[in-house]
Amino acid sequence: MDADELLKRYCAGERNFTQVSLHSTNLSEVCLAGINLDRANLAQSSLSQANLRGANLIEANLSAASLWRTDLSGATLIWANLKRANLIRATLTKVDLHKASLAKADLRLANLRDADLSGADLTGADLRYANLSGAFLAGANLNGANLTGADLSKADLSYTNLAKALLFKTNLSYVDFTEVDLTKVDLRYCLLNKEALPQRDLVEAG
Repeated sequence: MDADELLKRYCAGERNFTQVSLHSTNLSEVCLAGINLDRANLAQSSLSQANLRGANLIEANLSAASLWRTDLSGATLIWANLKRANLIRATLTKVDLHKASLAKADLRLANLRDADLSGADLTGADLRYANLSGAFLAGANLNGANLTGADLSKADLSYTNLAKALLFKTNLSYVDFTEVDLTKVDLRYCLLNKEALPQRDLVEAG
């Protein structure tokens, strides 16, 4: 299936495109709100500035896809593959990314407010200046992630792996630090309500 056929069928009212192959397809700036792309192959596709609000992308392959400024608010991306995807300035509010793979994804300035990232793999992800306020990150892997300037206020980081993550001017106010791995993490330059974390943990040499 190519982009033209997909859009024609979508405009005719069809929404179910389970397991469709759209590898390297250009779907930039199109409206696909509420579409079902469960287990679809969208690897290396361009979906920049597309409207995918409320879309079903469970187990979809979006590796190395371009999702710059894409609106994915309320979408379901459980177990989705977003490795090395470009999600700069993407809208991901209240998205379900449970167990998704976002290793080395570019999420600079992305809006992940109230997103479910529990158990997600964010190893080496670029989250500079991203909005993660209120996000559910329990059990997520943020090893080596760059969180410079990110807002994680009121986020749940319980049982999260933050080893070797870069946190500079990161907002960590009212964060749940239960059983967080802070190996080789420097929190001295973060916004942090000090009573939430013992002083000895502000610099963790590991």
